[in-house]
Amino acid sequence: MQSSDAPTCHAESTPFEVQVVAPARLHFGFIDLHGGLGRCFGSLGMAIDRPTLRLRARRAARTEVSGGGAERVERALAAMRETFGIRSPVQIQVDESIPAHAGLGSGTQLALACARAVCMLNGVEASIPELARCLERGARSGIGSGVFEHGGFVVDGGRGSLDLPPPVISRLAFPEDWRVLLLFDPTRTGLHGEREAAAFRDLPRFPERRAEQLARSVLMSLLPALAERRIGEFGAALTELQQAIGDHFAPAQGGRYASTKVEAALARLAVRGVAAYGQSSWGPTGFAIVDSQQAADEAHKFLLELPEAQGLSIQLVRGCNRGAQCGASFAAAGQAVAA
Repeated sequence: MQSSDAPTCHAESTPFEVQVVAPARLHFGFIDLHGGLGRCFGSLGMAIDRPTLRLRARRAARTEVSGGGAERVERALAAMRETFGIRSPVQIQVDESIPAHAGLGSGTQLALACARAVCMLNGVEASIPELARCLERGARSGIGSGVFEHGGFVVDGGRGSLDLPPPVISRLAFPEDWRVLLLFDPTRTGLHGEREAAAFRDLPRFPERRAEQLARSVLMSLLPALAERRIGEFGAALTELQQAIGDHFAPAQGGRYASTKVEAALARLAVRGVAAYGQSSWGPTGFAIVDSQQAADEAHKFLLELPEAQGLSIQLVRGCNRGAQCGASFAAAGQAVAA
């Protein structure tokens, strides 16, 4: 059934093909798992320049999906038909994927990229929060849709009484000279699906006093330190949040970290002086943030030689201060334009 408030369609200006490039995201944890003020969760995270999602969508005689994540794409197409009444056949090719169940937001980025492309092909105007709601993304966190739209370092305000994705309440640019080391454990996957839902359902209620402390730390320490490029204070506040949330979820994921290898490697980096580190979402991907390319190169070399890190894949990335990039090709005009 088409929504009664379906977005406007401008068929005369629709492109033949759309390309979408979306950044992966790191999810740093929740601010208020207690929820005593009427809103629950509240989270923070950031966009990174790699890995990325690259997707192409074009008009077609029949719907075809190829590349990674076909099942997720088909679910997104079904949601767009149900909510917006978009039934035009489309050919979707996923050229590059974000690793699934690694804590990098692969599902949200793929679903939103697909929905955004379909909207552009059909001249449908819909905001990213509207698409997130249609796709049932953002049940607990607005970081995925926030970085898809804005890039940078994002904080959302949690879920309230309205049936809406958590709103973005802060967006700061991530310092251009800071770097992020990603630690991948190919032998593990993060919680997802029913196991993830069970963790939120079955774990004890988060202590109210601890939630108050974390909220104060984020507002009065972490965010100001990020704005002023002070890595030490930023790292101390981020690591405090990581440890509190990791310990709360430990019964569900087997410890503060999903990967004991990632945990051991990060512990060695902490001894070495790295202030900002932790696990993205349910992991198993770990991260460490440093304030220069030189510091990143030195930490990277240290990890490659570290016995505890053997078997891990290490990648050096930057923050991404722009959201998903969309391009449109118009067959009649034979030219591509940014959208």
